[in-house]
Amino acid sequence: MGQKKLIKFAAIKDYENVLEYPQGMPGKWAAYFKELEKNTVNINLDTLALTGSGQNQNEEIVKPLVLELACGRGEYAVGLGRMFADQNFVGLDLKGNRIWKGASIANRDGLKHVAFVRTQIDQVTQYFAKDEVSEIWITFPDPQLRLSKAKKRLTHPKFLRLYQQFLKPNGIVHLKTDSPNLYLFTKTVIELFGLTLITTTDNLYSTEFLQSDKWDDRCSIKTYYEGLNIASSNRIHYIQFKLDKELPFELDDKLKDIIAEFEVTETHESLARNGKQAME
Repeated sequence: MGQKKLIKFAAIKDYENVLEYPQGMPGKWAAYFKELEKNTVNINLDTLALTGSGQNQNEEIVKPLVLELACGRGEYAVGLGRMFADQNFVGLDLKGNRIWKGASIANRDGLKHVAFVRTQIDQVTQYFAKDEVSEIWITFPDPQLRLSKAKKRLTHPKFLRLYQQFLKPNGIVHLKTDSPNLYLFTKTVIELFGLTLITTTDNLYSTEFLQSDKWDDRCSIKTYYEGLNIASSNRIHYIQFKLDKELPFELDDKLKDIIAEFEVTETHESLARNGKQAME
């Protein structure tokens, strides 16, 4: 591991807004963010109070909690934090050296309602209680282009079932990607399982979509990866949908058969070629 990475890993261990594999966090996020706001040092997670739904008359109103999965440098967690002071945001990723960037910016700018968790995404249910999360953003995840790795895609039913364990009823999921395959795959999942599709576009920044009533200002936040423009085109795909239906396991095999018919294995290089051809 390089010296710079070691420095960043050491730094986040002292950041109050970064939790690494935290134990006992489900139901405690509201209390945790209150401690962040008070600039508490060495927050004791064990003593944090469990928070109710905030729906009963005698309960304090709980800020909506928004989760950014595979957050990388945390551009969305930080960007959304700047836009909405009345919500709490958590970015989750395994790469501590990337999380360091977003956490450092949040600390510098005094964003006490933005935090990060370092862990694997397939362990996400260990950190949030039932109905604790309001929305999920998935921004430029690894598209896992090989058909054999389809179950690793973050919009595969395998992962959607995990999200359902802590997402509020009718909770919303957002996907931004430059992968046509992941975009089409996600649309197929939504259709097959009968989920409610809110918004979809294969060209997020087109003039037509920007001027439509479907445009969401939150989509204007751009990630580091998006800035690199790996696909050599500005064609970004976006889907917003509700995770509002049961996801029967028996449909997983049908999904596998469907995608086997239309998917091809692509590398970033082939995507770049395709992008250039489309622009010519």
